[in-house]
Parts: sequence; C-alpha cells; structure tokens
Amino acid sequence: MQILRCPAQLQLLEEALRKSLPTTLPVLGTVMTVARGNPASHEVLVDSWPHFSIVLTRLRPEEHRDPRDYYTNQLAVFYRDKGALQALLGGTEVVTGARAFQIMGMQDGLDEAVREVASARGLK
Repeated sequence: MQILRCPAQLQLLEEALRKSLPTTLPVLGTVMTVARGNPASHEVLVDSWPHFSIVLTRLRPEEHRDPRDYYTNQLAVFYRDKGALQALLGGTEVVTGARAFQIMGMQDGLDEAVREVASARGLK
C-alpha cells in the first residue's frame, strides 16, 4: 500500500471518489480532511496510483496509544474489487491482528469479506 501525501494526488483522488458517491462517503471525508491540512492526523492509503482498486483511511500508526482500543483504530475503506479487499485484510501489514479495529464502508459484500478473512485466521 502507498500513502498519499501530495496535495495534487489527494485532489485527484477526491475528484475520483466524488464520482462514486454515496459508497465512497466513508473515505471521502477523510481524504478531504487530509488534503486540507490534516488536523486529525489521518493518512490515506491506496494499493496503486493512479489506477487504484482500494482506498483505506486510518489514524497514523504513531497516534495509537492502546492496541485494544478499536475506537481509535477505525479504518474506512472503499474498494472496486472484492479480491483487493480480501488481500488487504488477509495478507498485509496495513491491517494487522495485533490491534483491535473497526472497519467502515458502505459497499455490498464488505461484511462477507471481513467474515471470510476472520474465519480463515480463526477469529470472530
């Protein structure tokens, strides 16, 4: 996953996400916040740029105080490909089982993908 920091990239991402409203709403708000100064210390990650399949927003890892606090470790996700979501959840360091987390998204199949990956890891 690649962290987007460049204002021009964030602006292009914002424009692309606006075209898919309302399903992009959970990530669009954070993208807009990061592009406008990022007072909440979030980061925006994509699997590739500029042709992305998945966008994930989260609090910067250095801001986490308690690995058991799922409230501060909220993730928002928008994906174009369910396989990209499963790969993100199942095999990357971006989402790790070492921390409790919540994942938010508005797309059909998100809950199924999370359940499949959790089941494969032996988690509830």
